[in-house]
Amino acid sequence: MHLDSIDWLIPVLGLLAAGLAAGFAGGVFGIGGGFVVVPALLLMMPLLGGDSAQYAHVAIGTSAATIIITSLRSVMSHHKRGAVDFEILKSWAPWIILGDGVGVLLASHVDGRVLTMIFATGVLLMSLNFLLPQLGNRVLTDQMPSGVARVGIAGGLGTFSSLLGIGGGTIAIMVMTLCGRSIHRAVGTASGVGTLIAVPSAIGFAIIGLHEKGLPWGSLGFVNIPATAAIASMSILTAPLGVAAAHALEPRTLKRIFGIYLIVIAFVMFRNAA
Repeated sequence: MHLDSIDWLIPVLGLLAAGLAAGFAGGVFGIGGGFVVVPALLLMMPLLGGDSAQYAHVAIGTSAATIIITSLRSVMSHHKRGAVDFEILKSWAPWIILGDGVGVLLASHVDGRVLTMIFATGVLLMSLNFLLPQLGNRVLTDQMPSGVARVGIAGGLGTFSSLLGIGGGTIAIMVMTLCGRSIHRAVGTASGVGTLIAVPSAIGFAIIGLHEKGLPWGSLGFVNIPATAAIASMSILTAPLGVAAAHALEPRTLKRIFGIYLIVIAFVMFRNAA
C-alpha cells in the first residue's frame, strides 16, 4: 500500500510519542514498555495499511523488537544505581528463553483478538498485586524459587510474555517482591528479564510471519521495521529519566502508580478487543 508523505505524519508522530512514553514507563517499572507499545501500535496500525487480521500479531512482534532497545537502556541505568541482580538473570535465562520459544509457536496458532483478550485479562489480574496492600506488602520467603518452581515460573514468564509482546517485568517484579526483594531492586532486575525475552521473541515473530500476506508496509514478518525504529529512537532517550523517577519514589507510591497504570492499560485493551 502506497502512503503519501502527509499520510505518514499522524502514525509517525504517534509512534514517536509512544516511544517517549514506553521508554519512561520501562525505566520506571522495569517492564520494557510493551504495555505502552502494543496499545499504541494497535491504534496506529490501520494508518500503516495491511490486513486488520494481522494487526495484533504485528503489534506484538514489533513491541518485542522495541523492548530489546528499551530494556537494555533501562538495565544499564538501573545497574549504575546497583539495582540489578545478575545472579537471578543468569539462573532464570535458560528457562525464560525456552518458554519464549513455546510462546512464539503458540502465537502463530492464536487469533489476534484472543491474544488481545489474554493480554488485557492478565494485566488486570496483575494490577491487584500492586494495589491491594494485603497482596503487595506480602513476603512469602526470602529465597528466590529454585528447582522445578524456578523452571515453571521462568518458563511460564517467557511463554506469557512472548505471546503478548511484553518484557515480562510485571510478573518478574511480583515474584521478586513476594520473595523479599525491594521494589526498586525488583524493577531494576526485571529490566534485564525484558532483554532475555525480547531478543528470541522478536526473531521468532519475524520468522513465523515471513510468508504471511496483508502485512503493513515495511514489515519483516510480524516485525514492522519503521515502527520499531521510530519507537526505539525515542525510548532510549526517556528510559534513563524513568529510572531516575523510579529511584526517587517511595516504594509504596511506586507500587500504587504501577497498579493504576496496569488497570488503565487493561481497559484500553478490552475496548480494542470488543
